[in-house]
Amino acid sequence: MSRFEEYRDRFGDVRMAREDGILQVTLHTGGGSLKWSERAHRELPEAFRQIATDPDNRVVILTGSGPDFLTEMAFEKRNTTPQGWDRVAHEGRHMLFDLLDIEVPIIAAVNGPATEHAELALLSDIVLASETAVFADHQHVVAGVVPGDGVHIVWPWLLGMNRARHFLLTGRTIGAREALELGLVAEVLPPDRLLDRAWELARELAANTTLMLRYTRACLTMLIRRELQFGLAHGLALESLAAVDARSFSQDARD
Repeated sequence: MSRFEEYRDRFGDVRMAREDGILQVTLHTGGGSLKWSERAHRELPEAFRQIATDPDNRVVILTGSGPDFLTEMAFEKRNTTPQGWDRVAHEGRHMLFDLLDIEVPIIAAVNGPATEHAELALLSDIVLASETAVFADHQHVVAGVVPGDGVHIVWPWLLGMNRARHFLLTGRTIGAREALELGLVAEVLPPDRLLDRAWELARELAANTTLMLRYTRACLTMLIRRELQFGLAHGLALESLAAVDARSFSQDARD
């Protein structure tokens, strides 16, 4: 079992605060909006794992810092070896499964644009969006990368197969109001009301019994967990193969 005092200050890109069993998890880089770096990719699975194994967490609020939820990729180097891609695939698998292993309800408060890894918020049980939020997938097809790290499962699950394929292949952006109409989010709020509403809902949920919270979360994540178990590893393998091929093609063009 994890203890909050042992992990709350462990992570550079994850800030945590807890009150009455409600854990607010704020993704950030240097206090501003999160930049998707090798450190963030490494830290998030471990952070989710620690949260999941702490029995004193009763509800989790997941949000971002600054004007964006996540829009910027900042990987220090590209993976060029099988060992490098094995690490990425390992972290990618654990990131989603460790998130789903959190056995209490998760409320996402999407504070702004989420154009990279929006699925981290959209896998929450309740998704609240700021009026400034937009949703897109700009780190895969439009960047020349196969969408195999779980978005190939999550987006069809949320949008329907044909709409999701169009979304992933074109990189189109979905605004907050359209996201509400499509069922991606439950509520759209002014930016200054977003976290207050998340805490209001969290307090309502936290008033329930521990087993009700845990078992409801288990029920609500059962089907998506099954889909990810079936297709996540395969998708990551396809993504890595295509990335190696793209690098070889680029090298041949330079030669």
